Amino acid sequence: MNIKITIKDCLMSSFATASPTYRSPPGPLHAILLAGSVPLFLGALLSDIAYSESYQIQWSNFASWLIAGGLLFSGLALLFSLVNLMRAQHKAGRPLVYFVALLATWVLGLVNAFQHAKDAWAVMPSGLILSAIVFLLICMTAWVGLSAGSGGAK
Repeated sequence: MNIKITIKDCLMSSFATASPTYRSPPGPLHAILLAGSVPLFLGALLSDIAYSESYQIQWSNFASWLIAGGLLFSGLALLFSLVNLMRAQHKAGRPLVYFVALLATWVLGLVNAFQHAKDAWAVMPSGLILSAIVFLLICMTAWVGLSAGSGGAK
C-alpha cells in the first residue's frame, strides 16, 4: 500500500472542505448614496464653522439644508445596508458593523437637524460639535462600507 500525499493535495483538500465567504462591495447606487453623504455632511460642518466665525445667519441655513441632504442620502444607504444585512449568510462581522455605524450616523444627523432647527445663535456651539461628530462618523462608515466586505456575502 503506497500512499503519497503532497503539499498541493493537503492545500486543495483544506480549501475544498472550508466554506469561504466571498464578500462583495456595495452596488453602484448604494455606493453613490453613501459616498454622496460625505461631502454633504462636510459642507454642513464647514457652514457651521463659517457661522461661528461670521455670525451670518445664512451659514446656519446652508448647514440645515446640507444636513437634510446628508440625511436623505445616508437614509437611503441605510435601507440598502439593511437589505444587504438581511441577505447576508453571516449576520455578524463587517456587514453588522457597517449597518450599526450608519444607523448611529443617521440618528446623530437627525439630532443635528433638530438642533439646527433652533433660531439664530441657539444652534451654537452644540450644532458645530454635532456636525463634527456626524462628519467623523460618516467618514468612518464610508470607509467601512466602501471597502470590500460590508455588502453581504455572495
